[in-house]
Amino acid sequence: MPTANTKKQKKGRDTAVQGTNDSSVVSKVSAAAQGYFQDDFLQHFVCKAARRAPLINRGYYVRWRAVDHCVRTFLRVTAECPKRQVLSLGAGFDSLYFRLRADGSLNGAVVFEVDFPDVARRKSALILSNETLSGMLDSHLPPSPTGPACVCSSQYRLLGVDVREESQVEQALGAAGLDWAAPTLILSEVVLTYMETRWSDAVISWAARLLPQSLLVVYEQIRPDDAFGRVMLQHFHKLNSRLHALRQYPDTAAQRRRFLDKVDTRTHTMQPQTGVCFRAGSSVCVLFQGWEQCVCVDMNHFFLGLVSEEERGRVESLEPFDEHEEWHQKCSHYFILTACRGALTAAALLPHPAGPSVSPSPSPPALSVRPVPAAVGGLEGLEGLEGLEGLAMASTSLRPGLILLTGGSSRGGRGAAGRVLLRAQGGWRSVGVEPAADLGVRLHHTATRLPGGGALLLGGRSSPLRPVAGLCSVTFDPRPEGSEVREAVKLCVEPTVCSGEAPPPRWRHSAAVVSSEGRDFLFVFGGKNQREAALGDSCFLDLDQRRWTHLPVEGAAPEPRHSHSACPFRGGVVLFGGLGRRGAPLGDAALLRPAGSGRGFCWEALDVRPPPVPRYSHRAHVMGDKLVVVGGVWLHADGVPGVAVIDMATGGSVEFSLDTTSVPWPLMLHSFCSETTDSESELLLIGGGGNCFSFGTHLNPQPVCLDLRPALI
Repeated sequence: MPTANTKKQKKGRDTAVQGTNDSSVVSKVSAAAQGYFQDDFLQHFVCKAARRAPLINRGYYVRWRAVDHCVRTFLRVTAECPKRQVLSLGAGFDSLYFRLRADGSLNGAVVFEVDFPDVARRKSALILSNETLSGMLDSHLPPSPTGPACVCSSQYRLLGVDVREESQVEQALGAAGLDWAAPTLILSEVVLTYMETRWSDAVISWAARLLPQSLLVVYEQIRPDDAFGRVMLQHFHKLNSRLHALRQYPDTAAQRRRFLDKVDTRTHTMQPQTGVCFRAGSSVCVLFQGWEQCVCVDMNHFFLGLVSEEERGRVESLEPFDEHEEWHQKCSHYFILTACRGALTAAALLPHPAGPSVSPSPSPPALSVRPVPAAVGGLEGLEGLEGLEGLAMASTSLRPGLILLTGGSSRGGRGAAGRVLLRAQGGWRSVGVEPAADLGVRLHHTATRLPGGGALLLGGRSSPLRPVAGLCSVTFDPRPEGSEVREAVKLCVEPTVCSGEAPPPRWRHSAAVVSSEGRDFLFVFGGKNQREAALGDSCFLDLDQRRWTHLPVEGAAPEPRHSHSACPFRGGVVLFGGLGRRGAPLGDAALLRPAGSGRGFCWEALDVRPPPVPRYSHRAHVMGDKLVVVGGVWLHADGVPGVAVIDMATGGSVEFSLDTTSVPWPLMLHSFCSETTDSESELLLIGGGGNCFSFGTHLNPQPVCLDLRPALI
């Protein structure tokens, strides 16, 4: 028997879940207002509209697009049926009926919506008090003052019933005129996951049992265990709206099994499909979910595979946008699923996704990551490592044990002052620069160490509409190595005036020093700017003459990209990965070699076997003949990127995962910096993180060390 306290807690959780509807509809209104999709009715369900960030607008666009795709496919497949229905579970303030009615897509279909009684009554009041919405109802009948029906018209029935109460839902739908034999689309848009798993499994089962010709469409979250997933879980936990299904059904494969296998509700373990369904008393012992086919894809697969290139281009042109990592992370943590019963609705399933072209190769034990030790014994002017956070910074090692950090964005805003990481007394400390050099607000720029000392800062942006033009040279007070820094590191920052035809401004590019016939050049490749989604030009700056010049480059150049890596290697560079013009990560590797005899340079594709998983926003270093690729974002593999090691002598590659158990925070390795330390087998990973959709911003609070010894054997 539930206690009064238990009932109070349950009501509080239900109220919190209902609150997610209110914030969701405001976000949908924002996306519609910016032109992501057409919906003239959502605005009538909000008291006050608010413009969301472009990332939020895109996230709600792809959600709307996926659900709309499934609904319209079902209506097309069932167009010749005399009767068909849409049953929306936990519909909230969705405007689906009004949109379909307005554009003539219903053609006799009836929309049934079920939600908590409080939500249904609020929605009913909004509809009946609004001339536009109420005008979309024909043959409207007044709802019963005691029954669950809040709105009842010829093609729209709004019912206030708790979806978890199977018998009440069945009775209310029957009374409202649902035809159990007619083809029915059942829609669950971020609903099932808020229920305890025993209840959501029961809903899935009774829907299949009661509706033998049906298509179930589910949109909700997956992948709770990586850094983004942990931030997502924490967000919903704070809202008192836990995502119950994630632990048992953490990925698309588990979700497919959920609909096709039977579930022992006493242990919540999956068993192979046998078609068995029985009850013991009033409690279900084993549920055969009853669905015959199921297709489940994450939203990256949906957007890149089922949204046309033309439509993707339209969406990308709506607002200035440069949060690619956060966008792909969001899409990898949501799925759209279709499951069917009956031959007719099988034609409305999502197409099966093509298998990943590249999967991670089997790897040895994971590589260890641990927080960087802070130096002991305070020196005047030095600070600890806490709070040393930021994304889209650039780093370069000015000398052993002294790393310059520039630009980037943190919780305190976008930084124009540099910082230095200094090795001292058994650890690392952060130290300021003197004078407080204004390096300008720069994100996604490059800082390249020069052969004669100092560094060149190139490009970056202050916003997606404001690239930073020109170069800046940075030099520092050359104290003797081993001397103590008692105040700030002294830097000299000067604009660098270059002759010749400068390349277009850009960010997310690469820059590295290359050599040809005794001359050093800064080689700049790729990137993006406010006009080009990805650049593919090769630019050379003569470092002696400070002149942009054209050098002959033979061979087929890599395709345009940004957020890739380019590391110095034997006078040229080795380039890897990046994000291409079509919005998909790349996994190719290419060498730019000095050609000699006045022929400039030559591109040569590197044949890597097995091919590394495509990724971008990573960092890379050459160690001997090996290219070590760290972190980044990928789309077509489970988990998150760890370390890929490519042997440039043999063309072999191995993927290593990371052991982050010693790191007490979620570690996000994109938009970060990395530098080698005094050890030849250790990397310092600095900064990184980003906006986790609407769940908050996560930034790695301090640097970590990555032990590469097992990977370099």
